[in-house]
Amino acid sequence: MLRYWTAGESHGKTLIALVDGFPAGVTIDEEAINADLKLRQGGYGRGGRQRIETDKVEVRTGVWHGQTLGSPIALEVVNRDYKLERLDDLPRPRPGHADLTGAIKHLGSIRGVLERSSARETAVRVAAGGLAKSLLKEFGVQTLGYVVELGGEVIEPLAGSIAEHRVLREKSEVYSLNPDRDAEIKLLIDRTRKAGDTLGGVVEVRVEGLPFGLGTHAQWDRKLDGRLAQAVMAVQAIKGVEIGLGFEAARRPGSQVHDPIHYDASQKQSPNLGYTRPTNNAGGLEGGMTNGQPLVVRAAKKPISTLAKPLASVNLDTKEPQEASYERSDVCAVSAASIIVEAVVAFEIAAAMVDKFGGDSLQEMRARYELFLKMAQER
Repeated sequence: MLRYWTAGESHGKTLIALVDGFPAGVTIDEEAINADLKLRQGGYGRGGRQRIETDKVEVRTGVWHGQTLGSPIALEVVNRDYKLERLDDLPRPRPGHADLTGAIKHLGSIRGVLERSSARETAVRVAAGGLAKSLLKEFGVQTLGYVVELGGEVIEPLAGSIAEHRVLREKSEVYSLNPDRDAEIKLLIDRTRKAGDTLGGVVEVRVEGLPFGLGTHAQWDRKLDGRLAQAVMAVQAIKGVEIGLGFEAARRPGSQVHDPIHYDASQKQSPNLGYTRPTNNAGGLEGGMTNGQPLVVRAAKKPISTLAKPLASVNLDTKEPQEASYERSDVCAVSAASIIVEAVVAFEIAAAMVDKFGGDSLQEMRARYELFLKMAQER
């Protein structure tokens, strides 16, 4: 089983991801991981913390001469803004954060909760996702996360391949696939900042090159759509997950939801084995398994909970009504969320690849992958 754990606090010394079950023989692309970390720090609407940190991954264990060994891999992202021991507690919980619930749960401080529940933790989840993408690359699997809605404004993607879409995302300051909309979206973020408010949005992740059969129909907790939903929903501030049409599927008759199946012999050698669809309303998953079509996952991110014009709260010591405490924060982190969601989706796909094709070594995985494709083509 391929999985990971994270450790560290927002203003602690460091953040760590411990990855276990990663195959041996995979060349780690640290430059690509660091590029993802830089993207996570970017996007229009971010706050002052991103000008302090310069996130870079340090691979501490599990690698020799740039290749994985099959042993646990420790990924570290050091916090330059380390000051945890100098920080005081927050007296007034912020609505929308884990402050109040966590402090009561642990019978302790708000600081002890917010430092761990902070989205700063996602830096090492992005690093773990970048590690997973090094494995997926070996099988021709590509992932891309981008913004499709921000502050209620839908940003329709321009047409193009995943490679062309990657170029569009790099041109956009909000990480959409329609850079021409940037100016009006940035103006919306600026107005929101002046009002002391925050914005949320919707991000989408597309994964191409997937073979049939990742995941399973046989057990509820191993269905790939369920695993993806958990991974995405566990990202801070994500309040909804859709695959394919998502909730829209509930509003249509079946004839407008399910994707007809065609066969094109010229595509028999591709991962879809020649089975094509004129639509992809299922988002690449049927019965908890990949169906050879692109995977499409969307996530709804709520606005950041820390407001420059705070909402009503209560002083935990006096129980008197007061405004919520304020911690340095962003106005909008939807762009960053697209990178984070891409990372956690990539890791779950890599884990599903390991489940199906074995995880001791890349060499063995590749042999089993090619054997599976050969057998599936001949059935």
